[in-house]
Amino acid sequence: MAKYQRLIDRITQQIAADIWLPGEKLPSLREQVALSGMSLMTVMHAYQVLESQGWIRSRPQSGYFVAPRAEFLSQPVGHQKVQLAESVDINAFIFDVLQAGRDPQIVPFGSAFPDPELFPQRQLMRSLSAVSHSLTPADAINNLPPGNETLRKTLAQRYALQGIAVSPDEIVITNGAMEALNLSMQAVTEPGDWVVIENPCFYGALQVIERLKLKAVAIATDPRHGMDLEELARALARWPIKACWMMTNQQNPVGCTLSREKKQQLVALLAEHQVTLIEDDVYSELYFGSDKPLPAKAFDSQHRVLHCSSFSKNLVAGFRVGWVAAGKHAKKIQQLQLMSTLATSAPMQLALANYLGTRSYDSHLRRLRQSLEQRKNLARQSLRRHLPAAARINDSQGGYFLWIELPKQVNTTLLYTRALEHNVSIAPGKMFSSGEQYANYFRFNTAWAWGDAQEAAVATLGKLIAAML
Repeated sequence: MAKYQRLIDRITQQIAADIWLPGEKLPSLREQVALSGMSLMTVMHAYQVLESQGWIRSRPQSGYFVAPRAEFLSQPVGHQKVQLAESVDINAFIFDVLQAGRDPQIVPFGSAFPDPELFPQRQLMRSLSAVSHSLTPADAINNLPPGNETLRKTLAQRYALQGIAVSPDEIVITNGAMEALNLSMQAVTEPGDWVVIENPCFYGALQVIERLKLKAVAIATDPRHGMDLEELARALARWPIKACWMMTNQQNPVGCTLSREKKQQLVALLAEHQVTLIEDDVYSELYFGSDKPLPAKAFDSQHRVLHCSSFSKNLVAGFRVGWVAAGKHAKKIQQLQLMSTLATSAPMQLALANYLGTRSYDSHLRRLRQSLEQRKNLARQSLRRHLPAAARINDSQGGYFLWIELPKQVNTTLLYTRALEHNVSIAPGKMFSSGEQYANYFRFNTAWAWGDAQEAAVATLGKLIAAML
């Protein structure tokens, strides 16, 4: 047996025996050389193989850590592969859930946002202060659609670092990702058109479909592998689909990231049917491990992918600055924006352009990813301590959501109502589908600092679920 394989076997046995727990740091490469008596090249090879197999994860400038033990849900037997909705009426329910979570006394496991304490507030305020002092009346005009030129150029350069050619002229700065997604859908559809969404899906997609009076074809999304592309192909052949709204990286709520191969297949399939992909990619910077996943936009040779993202989930929520790499649709999206919100706040655009110019962003992202991974591990461990054994928790290699399946007899909308009485919020499964398929599921936000209040809140959830069984 090769030396590196002996080391792999030794470390995997230690992890299996709980000598090294999920989230704990392994000996460094040089420490492992001293411990094992093997060469540095042998130890590096072993660690690389362990990382590729999912046993450990590297963190830049920090070392190697034991990865969480993967636990993947599968699409439940008996769930419909395709679900039609000729009308969607869910906005009122979503509004009520989101409003309830605003109470500062609530432990916000139902929140859609990460802990704002994770963001570089002081640096951002310095950038905002700096641009405020030099703001002129002309800046309001200069930052009308498509948006601040420096900011668009910076975004184009970040696309280029991933090997994606996007001109600054194709980018439109928006009021967060939701406006980018709204305008993108509006640009390529008319009321009554059919569009494809995931099931379960981000509730924002349901709200846009309701507002624009569209018809939805909801296709089953596997918590590990993503949308069923065979079912998508059948849907494209059967209905006159105009657009497909998907989250290809860290899908909300289930957490899956499409493989590179599946993204290529998706783009090719939609191009074959001349269907526009509206790619919601707000979580792509929140990956764990060493490699950032590519968006589907990277495989778009026919300019049929509108790539939407924002800074709200990884830098600052309150600035409400997002964008869409819109290609040939850029002009129409600018025209639609002028008729609705007019433009994105000029001071916020200028402040972000200033901050990104300091080159602090990538350092912040590295720290953010490490914090989110650590907090996710703590939350998962707490849920395992307090939830019934029958509860199943979907793992994902990034982001800050866990998608949890409870026994069929537990209705999570009722659980949500009862938990609120104890100052705990969750996001019930009803928020993420136009049907009732996910009535026993809920989404759990792991981004908050972990302490006694969070542990007690999870214990409360466990007791409420046990009482419903």
